[in-house]
Amino acid sequence: MKIATYQMDIIAGKPAENRKKVLDWVDQVLKEQQPDVLVLPEMWTTAYTLPILEKVIREDEAETETFLKELARKHHVNIIAGSIAVEEAGGIFNRSYILNRKGEIIYTYDKIHLVPMLDEHLYLKGGNNAVKVFEFDGRKMGVIICYDLRFPELVRSLALQGAEVVFVVAEWPLARVKHWEILQQARAIENQVFVVSCNRVGTHDGVKFAGRSMVVTPWGETLTKASQVEEETFTVDLNLNEVTRIRKEVPVFASRVPKLYGDL
Repeated sequence: MKIATYQMDIIAGKPAENRKKVLDWVDQVLKEQQPDVLVLPEMWTTAYTLPILEKVIREDEAETETFLKELARKHHVNIIAGSIAVEEAGGIFNRSYILNRKGEIIYTYDKIHLVPMLDEHLYLKGGNNAVKVFEFDGRKMGVIICYDLRFPELVRSLALQGAEVVFVVAEWPLARVKHWEILQQARAIENQVFVVSCNRVGTHDGVKFAGRSMVVTPWGETLTKASQVEEETFTVDLNLNEVTRIRKEVPVFASRVPKLYGDL
């Protein structure tokens, strides 16, 4: 399965301009690489413009959802649409959209763990639904958002549901870049899954972001890692059968003893 990831710099508070950037990127990457899956970063339409986020998304209304559906359908490509801010009756949620080749939204996930270091909890509502797997071309996948990476239970749940690839869409800051890399390797090794991340680059409101979008194998090896500062596209062709091979070689899941794990 060929996956193309767009590590982008986000224009703060300008959804239309960011959609144009993504549109240009999609046209280029599909022409050159013909991937099966496209991946975008967290909050790629607005960035973390939290104090004005409500105003920005109301002005934009449902433009982004329509844009994504048309993009997937026109190019017959699966999309991990990063995440965008969505307002509902309960507040504003940080939501990831997953679209298949027909342009259908087959899964949505609202970020469960909000980042106290960025005051996310003051402006957004945490998701209320457990993570679930979805399928691209008959293979099971999962998605989490940024700070979720610190909570191993989420990825373990996806692995137990049969996920072979877990996508991490993020705006992870440079201040904690070592954690970013090590945690991805840990989640990949302990769950024997591919981890594919898409982070942003650039600076907003004094926060520098880490870039370094990655692909980690189920064995914990880094297949590719993007720049820390530059916008970048990388494309990888994953052999998903490696998941089955490694799980046979080191049978972690057969060795589990859940009844002895206490509250877990």
